[in-house]
Amino acid sequence: MTESDIRRALVRIVHEIIEKNKGTKNLVLIGIKRRGDFIARRLAERIEKNEGKKIPIGALDITLYRDDLQLVSETPIIESTDIGFDLSKKTIVLVDDVLYTGRTIRAAMEEIFNFGRPKVIQLAVLIDRGHRELPIQADFIGKRVPTAKREIVDVYIKEMDEKDSVLIHSHRKKKSTTEKRKSKSRIKLKAEPRPKVRQLTIKDLKEET
Repeated sequence: MTESDIRRALVRIVHEIIEKNKGTKNLVLIGIKRRGDFIARRLAERIEKNEGKKIPIGALDITLYRDDLQLVSETPIIESTDIGFDLSKKTIVLVDDVLYTGRTIRAAMEEIFNFGRPKVIQLAVLIDRGHRELPIQADFIGKRVPTAKREIVDVYIKEMDEKDSVLIHSHRKKKSTTEKRKSKSRIKLKAEPRPKVRQLTIKDLKEET
């Protein structure tokens, strides 16, 4: 996606949010850090421009709620969660850049319920790349992109990356020369026949003594 593609996608998402919720009453936006946070701010600005009403915006850092926290890092970088309003009876639009397995969204929803009991939680994402591992779907999607699991989807946002774009590239880990040699040596070891073992009899033992 180019900068203009992203802009058009966000404009369309804004119209869909307003249409689905029949306005902006009790509507709040919460972005998942880091790029989801900036996308949520852009959506809020567009809603205010279209509807003339300022929408409350929050930001979530879901690091401590990840189910793979121990696998990510021994010393994870934790940013602040910024929700300065009550979420009870609110219509929350949770915003993220890429929807993949669904585990990030599950973590975000778990954290949200620590701040209150919302009326409904909706999900807006810039990219839906498929390969879900949890039963989670987005309500508002900028673009559906079929991908292979080995592929990487990179989202660049001006506020962080000085440009707006979405790129897909393959990521294949090639075996090093050392790994290849180790692999060959294992095969050779497996192919070598086991040495024959002769069982000693009582007669043999008597002869030795």
